[in-house]
Amino acid sequence: MQPDVYTVPAGTKVLLSLKSGINTKTARPGDGVYLVSTFPVVVHGHVLIPAGAYVQGVIDRVKRAGHVRGRAEINLHFTSMIFPDGRVVPIPGLVDGLPGSTGPKVVGNEGKVEQAATKGHDAATIAKGAGIGAEGGVIGGAAGGHALAGLGYGSLAGAATGALYTLFSRGPDINIPAGDSVEMVLQRPMSLEARHRATANDAPAPMQQQYDPLPDRAPLKKPNQP
Repeated sequence: MQPDVYTVPAGTKVLLSLKSGINTKTARPGDGVYLVSTFPVVVHGHVLIPAGAYVQGVIDRVKRAGHVRGRAEINLHFTSMIFPDGRVVPIPGLVDGLPGSTGPKVVGNEGKVEQAATKGHDAATIAKGAGIGAEGGVIGGAAGGHALAGLGYGSLAGAATGALYTLFSRGPDINIPAGDSVEMVLQRPMSLEARHRATANDAPAPMQQQYDPLPDRAPLKKPNQP
């Protein structure tokens, strides 16, 4: 007799928690990625993927940010799921989102994570350089009796210094620390045998206090009653 088979459909999303951090500064293609499911997946009343299932993935591609242009990128996919009973099931999964992330975001539908734009960071660097140059210009100009001219020249020099620093420094790396949420999406259906899945009815019933009946005993007598 063939066992019953349940299917987790393509497009199903699974919320995971990262167990090992990912950083484009140290990551290499082929490195493992390790996660655990944090919320059960229910299909037609059956819990097919419980919370606490381990998920393993692999990094496919790493690109660090450029000096002038280009953001940090990383591609990864998921390969297998290890259920609490020890069963290992191959999974066709890709990263679909990084809930709560204010930096890196998932781009497209091929498992690519990209760092956020750095325009504001670059502008702040140039502005800081301009401020430092202006301060130095005022001091030098005051010493020579030309404080206003020193302010203008110092600002220009500081801005140029800030721009050069921006050109010769890399943009920020992607850093996804352990504990962050990662959303996985199944690219193809995943089949599970009935004996490996749990159902909503499989949850243990709440414990109830059991009382043993009192043993039979003679009725109480009133004082001085024969």
